[in-house]
Amino acid sequence: MTDPRSLPSVVLVTGTGTEVGKTVATAALAALVRARGSDVQVVKPTQTGLAPGEPGDVDEVRRLVGDDLVTHELLRLRDPLSPEAAARREGVELPPVAAHARRIAELAASAHVTLVEGAGGLLVRLDARGGTLADLGTALRYKGVSCGVVLVASAGLGVLSTAALTAEALAARSLPLLGVVVGSWPADPGLAETENLHDLPAVTGAPLWGRLPDGAGRLGAAEFTAAAPSWFDIT
Repeated sequence: MTDPRSLPSVVLVTGTGTEVGKTVATAALAALVRARGSDVQVVKPTQTGLAPGEPGDVDEVRRLVGDDLVTHELLRLRDPLSPEAAARREGVELPPVAAHARRIAELAASAHVTLVEGAGGLLVRLDARGGTLADLGTALRYKGVSCGVVLVASAGLGVLSTAALTAEALAARSLPLLGVVVGSWPADPGLAETENLHDLPAVTGAPLWGRLPDGAGRLGAAEFTAAAPSWFDIT
């Protein structure tokens, strides 16, 4: 899959949990697609844990990739919780996943690749009806929008079961898992980390797309975009 134009129109970026490097991985994927000559945009359906005006995940992606990158944040909630829980505390009625799917399908028509960064893991609830990022993918495919998933995994001990469960949930919905990206690869990996490079593809049935070095998110845009393609091996 060396040509980004062979990627689905929409790529959902999910994680094996919170704080696994999903935002930096989204930025790195955007930089990779750009480096290979295709248009890319980034969508965050729901940003939690921030007040209005504070920089969110899409702002961080734009800082790393460039201010000219097109990004969309569809909804923001204050509490650092799942969207469902944060909305409940704030007294906000969340739009159903179907509404997000309609909006993302409209946006996807304007770029070769639209990266959609989820909140936490695949089955975190995005609305009061129990709709998840997986349901968003199903809704997009129902609308005729090609869609696949990238799983951002933590590097160390304990990741394999969650990665396998995520792959099973995707397979049950006929959503393709395109690849796995290690969100933060330590400078001095231990036994668990090095063995996980072999085991993550085995338990997910998807190729290991790359490893992002620890600290990649602290780089400036020029350094980040120059280095990002070397972190991937998408063949």
